[in-house]
Amino acid sequence: MLTRDRLGTFVAVLLGTAIVAATLVLLTSARPRLPDRFADLAVLVQSPAAANRPDAFAEPVPWPAGTAERLAGRLRAVPGVRAVVEDRPFYAQPVRSGRPVPGHTVGYGWSDVTGRLLDGSPPAGDRDVVVDRALGVPVGGTVTLLTASGPAPWRVTGHVGTAAVFVSGPVAARLSPGVRVLGVAGRPDPAAVRSVVGGDGTVLTGDRRAEVEPRADARTRWIGLQVLTATTALAGFAGVFLAASTSAFAVSQRRREIGLLRAVGATPRQVRAMLYRSALLVGAAASALGVGLGVLAAHLLAGRLVHAGIEPAGYTVRWWTWAPAAAFAAGPLVALLGTAAAARRASRIGPLEAMRAAEVEKRPMTRLRWLAGLAAAAAGTAAAVATAVASDVSDLAQYSMLGAMALVVAATLLAPVVIPALVGVLLRPVRGVLGMLVRESALTAVRRTASTAAPVLLTVAFAVFVTGTVQTSTAAYAARRAATVDAAAVLVPDGTPGLHDAAAGRATLRTQVYVAGTAVPALGSADLPPGTALAAPTGAGRVTVTYPDGVAETLRVTGPAPPETELVLPRASVRAHDPSALAPAAFLPARPAVTAPGAEVVDAATYAARTDTEDDRLVWTFTLLLLAVSAGAGALAVANTLLMSARQRIGDYRVLRLSGATPGQVALTAALESALVVAIGSLLGIGTALLALIGSAQSLAAQSGRAVPVVVPWPLVACVVAGCLVVAVAAGALPARAARG
Repeated sequence: MLTRDRLGTFVAVLLGTAIVAATLVLLTSARPRLPDRFADLAVLVQSPAAANRPDAFAEPVPWPAGTAERLAGRLRAVPGVRAVVEDRPFYAQPVRSGRPVPGHTVGYGWSDVTGRLLDGSPPAGDRDVVVDRALGVPVGGTVTLLTASGPAPWRVTGHVGTAAVFVSGPVAARLSPGVRVLGVAGRPDPAAVRSVVGGDGTVLTGDRRAEVEPRADARTRWIGLQVLTATTALAGFAGVFLAASTSAFAVSQRRREIGLLRAVGATPRQVRAMLYRSALLVGAAASALGVGLGVLAAHLLAGRLVHAGIEPAGYTVRWWTWAPAAAFAAGPLVALLGTAAAARRASRIGPLEAMRAAEVEKRPMTRLRWLAGLAAAAAGTAAAVATAVASDVSDLAQYSMLGAMALVVAATLLAPVVIPALVGVLLRPVRGVLGMLVRESALTAVRRTASTAAPVLLTVAFAVFVTGTVQTSTAAYAARRAATVDAAAVLVPDGTPGLHDAAAGRATLRTQVYVAGTAVPALGSADLPPGTALAAPTGAGRVTVTYPDGVAETLRVTGPAPPETELVLPRASVRAHDPSALAPAAFLPARPAVTAPGAEVVDAATYAARTDTEDDRLVWTFTLLLLAVSAGAGALAVANTLLMSARQRIGDYRVLRLSGATPGQVALTAALESALVVAIGSLLGIGTALLALIGSAQSLAAQSGRAVPVVVPWPLVACVVAGCLVVAVAAGALPARAARG
């Protein structure tokens, strides 16, 4: 039976199980996806993999055009092969009403094997193109297409139903000379294909064909993996925390009952077994409902994850039985873990405990609590000092997180020390009997006040620290980038992945080359003579690079590359071997008038703020998701704690009613007590988080050589505090109003 004592644990486990089930289903659905253009190809052959680590998401080393053609010729001779398609993706973006169309940035060579015409005919001429019907350009009409060389008119010969453009094979070969994938149509024997390919590539069949997904999609899936994993861990922690806090209150309310059981002969083991059975039953019931809600939530969230950029386009929920099964098993486990500590304490209640349970706290701070609180404060201070002097970003992140956690623990343990002073300050404006009742209630039960304020403290501290860390570091890096820009104006992409040559014909290009089989990001500078390169770290000797078209060239290294750059090549060489290379920006001595589509002129500060816009957006999305989960868990913790506390104080409320107080006055008293708890928890949480953020700001200031202020999104923090306040007032006032005299 779901009694009131069990309701808090049931809700806590229900929430935790639902979140874990949803995130597990979403996680198991985040698998590589075969691009649609390869759906009808039974065998794919991929060029040799780069030697980078898997988390670098490097594209395979491309075959040169001649090598790809010879390999395709050998594959055509394999029995069962109907056709061999050379896959050649390149940058191409339609322009509509003078603006580049978002989400349409890739072009391919047309093939009757991989293409699906809705109407019209395949492209044949040098300026023929097949486009998405959703663009609204009719067959025979003209569309402006942006490529790396700039905008040009193209004749539409047909329509497809995908966000891509298709050109003839010879045009695609000019725009993308290198080949990384050969598609084999027909029903060949995979073993025969492997014998022909040998060590020149990797043969993919079945589900392994999804390994040819774009590296950008793989990186997006990896980001989604981090987000969903962190959310799952946070949901599990929140479930255990809430179940533990609820169970502790429930056991506290049942002290007399447990004491009577001990008095009639119940052993500690029997008491623990009773509580464990109750937890398992509640956990199983909550899990069953939580899994259903989680699976439903996963289907609702899948599209939003794609829209937020956490999952790639085409991501959908896939059903794997073990994911909801694992979430269901987690429910009873969470309930059991949450009850374990309370069960151990309950089993130590003596037979006469029910007769001598004290109603007034005599010692809010025990010796152990003092020692633990001071130790945590010392650890937090040491971590804050280490953060302030950290010279590495990874060290900064680790020290600041450890410091924040230690300071939060210290504030939670030492809260009874400062609560009397905070109560006096916060309740000074409240006069009369109401203020006196709330003040004396909080001061009489300081430890209870600290316990009910703990969930608010944790929630607000997490909100301030995480959002403040992201905003402070983002502002610091933007200021450092702005200081390095020595230009009156900067030409930046506007709705495109980079600048084309018509907008910035001498701007530094961005590309990727291969050195000894390892993918290396490189820049193409117009100031570098042909046959030379700048390389890190030595800046001397020779380097052999393989360009994106698969052609290798040995260059003479004439000097070191600039900071944070591995390789600089001549711009002409990059353009010749990578026809789709784009420029990230162009620095200008004066502010010109821009007429080319896909380009915009901004000042240095705006450029610095936009440089890592996409990464910053993903990080902020991740932050908001974690904040939403933590705030929701915190709000539930506040509600559970105050509801249990209110039930424990029903006798006090009845005394107030018998003394002449109206139900509204009793509810107002409870609401003010709840608001006081939220205020105390919020102040302590903000204070501890700001102490941790100050160390981070000082470290960033030392690294950048300029002052870095602490930036906190206070409106967002205010929303979190307001949410806790609303939940707390409702949880405290409603039971009090229902108390009868």
